[in-house]
Amino acid sequence: MSVNERIPDYDLDEMLVVTAPEQLRALADPLRATLLELLLERAATVTEMAQAVDRPKSSVAYHVNLLVDVGLLRVVRTRRVRAIEERYYGRVARTFYVGVLSRSEDKQVAAAINGLAQATAESAAAHAADDLRCTLVHARIPVEEVRNFWAQVQELARRFAQIPRSGDQVYGFVAGLYPTDAPTLPDAERGPAA
Repeated sequence: MSVNERIPDYDLDEMLVVTAPEQLRALADPLRATLLELLLERAATVTEMAQAVDRPKSSVAYHVNLLVDVGLLRVVRTRRVRAIEERYYGRVARTFYVGVLSRSEDKQVAAAINGLAQATAESAAAHAADDLRCTLVHARIPVEEVRNFWAQVQELARRFAQIPRSGDQVYGFVAGLYPTDAPTLPDAERGPAA
């Protein structure tokens, strides 16, 4: 798999820890989440984003300005077109990590940001067409191993996002790691060594 280290086509931090209520609310909005996702491919103007999401330019401009105001987007370059300066927007970080939250209302907003639920909705057509690739595995492992494994998953997701753009179809990649109440076998009894 070839990886393009310049996707997106502008510099950004690897991670931003999000704890501010206004940032959490911004991330919880589906349209703003889509705009942020688009900008992982390349920097874009409001016009380009509006065309991509099939929404009025004024509506997209409102959401872009809000994302800039809360520190999740920034102008990464400009271009002079006739007498107007065209602004290209980019994310401030590749990954937005929800940090430790203290207010209960912030925890409720963060709980509503569920990539697995969005992936479920997006993947319904692929499931119906028998074109869905997925796996679900349970493992009883210590929390240190959870952290190590998740770091590897994040690296894989980063590599997926940097595959050079081509083709006619957009594919989604989702991963989740969460505690469950799935049954486990009791620890094996240790008998005499053979």
